[in-house]
Amino acid sequence: MDYRIEILGEETGYDGFFELKRFRLRHSLYAGGWSGEIERERVERLRAAAVLLYDPVTDRVVMIEQFRIGALERGRDAWLLEIVGGLVEPGEDAAEVARRESEEEAGCELLELVPICDFYVSPGTATERVQLYCGRVDAGDAGGIFGIEAEGEDIRVEVLTADQAIAELYGGRVNSTTAIIAVQWLAMHRENLRRRWLEE
Repeated sequence: MDYRIEILGEETGYDGFFELKRFRLRHSLYAGGWSGEIERERVERLRAAAVLLYDPVTDRVVMIEQFRIGALERGRDAWLLEIVGGLVEPGEDAAEVARRESEEEAGCELLELVPICDFYVSPGTATERVQLYCGRVDAGDAGGIFGIEAEGEDIRVEVLTADQAIAELYGGRVNSTTAIIAVQWLAMHRENLRRRWLEE
């Protein structure tokens, strides 16, 4: 197939914290030729870094809990158990964002960083991509409430054993995209990761 896209029109529908663009386009078809004109709206400018904080010595995971507007209708369950993360601004390095957010949101210093993957969150509606990492930390003193008040952040740190975090994949508390992918990755790579980090 000849993968081609023709943009017929583009306009900005909203420009605030997020930008919403409206496109008119057509694209090549698997059977040959072109599609009819398609209209799509897309949330723009979203790139993030997120990191699962893991202590290989104690086999514990440092996670955070905070209110999320996307889960508003779920009442108490609008406070999600997540991994730390933040938006990557133009010119910023995703790994540096992971380091900064680890300290701002969880009070943890990253001792080492391992890339997990880079993925689209919801490519049907947004450009958002996340660079996902696993970061080595010392969870010994982890805990407390963090966040930047001016940004409306109220973040509680929660420390779980790796087994508890993995169990929450099925218990329902680990239910956001980045956390699910990161905890599943840890379940698959945990022993190799511990061996590598503890032998250094």
